[in-house]
Amino acid sequence: MSDVERIALFIDGANLYASAKTLGFDVDYKRLLKEFQAKGRLVRAFYYTALVDDQEYSSIRPLVDWLDYNGFSVVTKPAKEFVDSTGRRRVKGNMDIELAVNALELAPHIDTMVLFSGDGDFRCLVEAMQRKGVRVSVVSTVATQPAMVADELRRQADEFIDLVQLAPRIGRDPAERPQRTTERRPTYVSTGEGYDRE
Repeated sequence: MSDVERIALFIDGANLYASAKTLGFDVDYKRLLKEFQAKGRLVRAFYYTALVDDQEYSSIRPLVDWLDYNGFSVVTKPAKEFVDSTGRRRVKGNMDIELAVNALELAPHIDTMVLFSGDGDFRCLVEAMQRKGVRVSVVSTVATQPAMVADELRRQADEFIDLVQLAPRIGRDPAERPQRTTERRPTYVSTGEGYDRE
């Protein structure tokens, strides 16, 4: 039996994107992978996101394709589009159930779960993983007003890692940043039931 820590990453894509954007940096997923590979044996790195299928071009599609070819297990599902009561077009894509099922299935094979999300709905999952003997680290931030992590999730975690501390190691070097196009990537706002596009 190896004493190398077995780690799995569970990345709530919309939540991590919103947190990093609020802190003013872009995540370099290659560096993120290396950061956690250095800490033990990385069993799996999941990335969860909802996709709007009817769009001719989705700004997130190149990222999803890159992640798929570079060591991440990408989990997607079609986002649901609707018009809210104020007439604004909204996109809803909740990946909580998929993430929870994958985590519970993987629990017997890992020592540490690293959850990149601040969504308080995951508190129950964190508690369930801990009952199965898995140590849980939550990655989000309290450096914003309001904090991007729910207090109950932060309290339940074995370890809280603030994105501010990770940013120098997982952020994209500004010199390597590709030229931005004029197309604006949709911003997703957590509603407690999923994410709405602003």
